[in-house]
Amino acid sequence: MAAGGLILLSLTTACGAGGEDEGGTAKSTPTKVAATAAGVVAPAKVEVIAGLTGCKAKIRTEADELREGVCHTKRGDYLITTFPAEKYKLTWLDAAAVYGGEYLVGTRWVVSAEPAVLERLRPRLGGSIQKLRGVGPTAPGTS
Repeated sequence: MAAGGLILLSLTTACGAGGEDEGGTAKSTPTKVAATAAGVVAPAKVEVIAGLTGCKAKIRTEADELREGVCHTKRGDYLITTFPAEKYKLTWLDAAAVYGGEYLVGTRWVVSAEPAVLERLRPRLGGSIQKLRGVGPTAPGTS
């Protein structure tokens, strides 16, 4: 997990506008790089993903298989879940499929929220919105 933060830090500081000063020595000016453009969101810590969305997450679950943090914002509430390995994310998604719903999914992370909130977060985080069906009867005309 710490590696994701280190990658983010190193890419943010290393991907600057390079050039040379008057003495011909290479110089680097740190610039902010969009997380999705640099591909540094995944795998990341809950705190990194929350920071990219302008939130300071409150950690609610800390386990070997996953970490979860809750964000409460004016634009909506959401849950950020990160996993130490992709297999844990896939298992989590299989379990979540029972409930249905839409999720923003990246490499080793998932964001759970209302669809409108997911749409607002996707440009900042990347990933893809996955719709899970759920189990049980559906209302007429909603298949």
